[in-house]
Amino acid sequence: MSARQGWLIAAASMLCIGTLWAFQKPFRQYPGVEYMRFNVPPDPNEKTEFAFARLMFPPGWNDGYRGRFDGDWRQGLSLWTQDYPRADRHFSEALKRLSRVHVRSTEQPINLDEDEEFDFPWLYAVQVGEWGLTPKQGKEMREFLLRGGFFMADDFHGSVEKKVFEDAMKLVFPDRPIVEMPDAEAIFHTVYDLGERVQVAGEAHLREGCKNCFDGGRGAHWQGIYDDKGRVMIAISYNSDIGDAWEYADDPWYPEKQAGFAMRLGVNYVVYSMTH
Repeated sequence: MSARQGWLIAAASMLCIGTLWAFQKPFRQYPGVEYMRFNVPPDPNEKTEFAFARLMFPPGWNDGYRGRFDGDWRQGLSLWTQDYPRADRHFSEALKRLSRVHVRSTEQPINLDEDEEFDFPWLYAVQVGEWGLTPKQGKEMREFLLRGGFFMADDFHGSVEKKVFEDAMKLVFPDRPIVEMPDAEAIFHTVYDLGERVQVAGEAHLREGCKNCFDGGRGAHWQGIYDDKGRVMIAISYNSDIGDAWEYADDPWYPEKQAGFAMRLGVNYVVYSMTH
């Protein structure tokens, strides 16, 4: 490669990164179902390679907060704010320490109805067994994923929540199956080699070891939906609560094995999303 070619490639790369920086949305914090107020780090609008993008969504028919928080889901205090923003910021800090990715300290809530997702390589949603994804939002997510985006679906347990999630995925990809990802899948070896599949229990379910244990909630499943080239577009943590492990990673009572696994899994997913 000539010096001129190298300079042109470097310039093009900087232009791409600069474009991503230019379109990152300004930080905004919403009230959550667990945390009404939370201290904001000193760099909430820093222009970075990566910001944790959390999916905002309307609640479904089986929303566990029905009757407690029935306002406009677009204004916070809704199901999508479970673990928010503590989980997002703990994981973002870990990603800074455990990788060379330039990470913003604060998360970015994303509303598919406003086409906000296309400026981010990664999208995360919690409690996807109780959400009410709409057909329009399903179409937007499909477009995001087919353009190279990555979606992590977390924290749903047992047969009822599984059915709700699978029905929503039919709005996104009616012709693509949900499959168990094999041990050799690159996503489990991008940074860390994750040979053991740990079932990550939510903080409220540590004693039992799972949520909805007697309705299919036992046993971890690491599933995915692939594109035509074999890239994982959607990584699915069925019967595990990765967000809770991030949220309680600094709590000495929460098991280190589960918290450590959740952090390493998240790092793998982010790096995979930015390199595949």
